[in-house]
Amino acid sequence: MKHPLFLFLVLISLLNSCATTKPKGPFNPTEVDMAPDYSNPYYWAALPAKVDSADQVPAGLASAKNDQEADVFFLYPTIYFGEKEDTEWNAPVNDEAFNRRVDESTILYQASVFNAAGKVYAPRYRQAHIRTYYSKDSLLSKKVFDLAYQDLKHAFEYYLEHYNNGRPIIIASHSQGTTHGRRLLKEFFDGTALQKQLVAAYLIGMPVLKDEFENIPVCENAEATGCFVSWRTFKKGYTPKKWVSEDIAVVNPLTWSTNTELADFSLNQGGLLWDFDKLKPSLTNAQINAEKGILWAKKPRFFGNFLLLRRNYHIADLNFYYLNVRENAVLRVEQFLESSDH
Repeated sequence: MKHPLFLFLVLISLLNSCATTKPKGPFNPTEVDMAPDYSNPYYWAALPAKVDSADQVPAGLASAKNDQEADVFFLYPTIYFGEKEDTEWNAPVNDEAFNRRVDESTILYQASVFNAAGKVYAPRYRQAHIRTYYSKDSLLSKKVFDLAYQDLKHAFEYYLEHYNNGRPIIIASHSQGTTHGRRLLKEFFDGTALQKQLVAAYLIGMPVLKDEFENIPVCENAEATGCFVSWRTFKKGYTPKKWVSEDIAVVNPLTWSTNTELADFSLNQGGLLWDFDKLKPSLTNAQINAEKGILWAKKPRFFGNFLLLRRNYHIADLNFYYLNVRENAVLRVEQFLESSDH
C-alpha cells in the first residue's frame, strides 16, 4: 500500500498540473488501434460479469452488490494526456499501461460512485487526446472526436442488445465522457422509446445547455427522474475565461436544486481526495453562479490544502461530492421504480 504522503503529493500534482504532450502530425485513422470488439470483456473497463475497479467502495460503505435493478453506463473522462512516445490523436485501447491508468483513476474514483445504484458498464474507447479540445484545426478535432464517439455508440448498441433487457438506465459521464454523453442522449434517448428507461443522466464536467435536449429537462430536485444534472466546479470567486453563460445548466450536488443559495460544508456527506478508503465529510461547500453557469466551491478542507493553487477543480467535480452523488443515484432509481411498471 502506498504511503499517505506519497498519495498526498500525487493529489496535489494532479490538481495543479496541466502539462501535456501534443501528438505529432495530422490525424491519421489508419494508424490508431482497431475498433474495440465489445463482445470481448477486455474492452470493458467495468462490466458486471467481471471483477474491476468500479466494484470497489470506500471503507465504511456497504460492499457493492450485483443484484441492482438498474444499469449505469459510464463514459470516462480524458486520461490520454500524452507521453513523449505518443504520436496519435486517439488513445490506444490495447495498451496495458494506459488501460491500467484508466482503471486506477477514473473507474476507481468516479465509476464506483454509481455501483450502489446499478450495475456499472464502462466501455474502453479510443478517446480524443486532451489537446483536441484546444486544436485550431476544427476539421481535425471533429474527426478525432467522431472516432471516439463511434466507439461509445457501438458499445452502447452492444450493451442494449446483449445486456440491458429493458432495465432502467443511468447515463453517467465526466469531462470528455460528457462531450460524448450529450451526443449519446440526443441520438438514443431524446424523444425516442428508450427515453422511458432513462432514470437520469449525470453529465458532469462540461457545459451542457439548459435546453440541450428537446425532451430531457434539467433535474430540479433530488427525486426527479427522466432528467439530467450537470455542474463544473471552480474555486469560489473565480470565473473561467470561456464556456460560461447563463444558458448553461447547473445543479447543486449538495441540494440537488438549481437555486443560487449557498449549500454549507455540513451538507457534504463525504468527498474523496487521494485515499480511496477515506471519505471526508464536510470537505467543501457548493453554490451555483447562475450568471456564469458554473459551480463555486471553497478550497477543500484537508491537511496541506495551502499547496492547492489551482482554481479550476475540474478533476474533482465528482469526488468532492462522492457520497452525495452516490446516495442521490440510489434515490433516483428508487423513485423511478416506484413510479413505473418496472
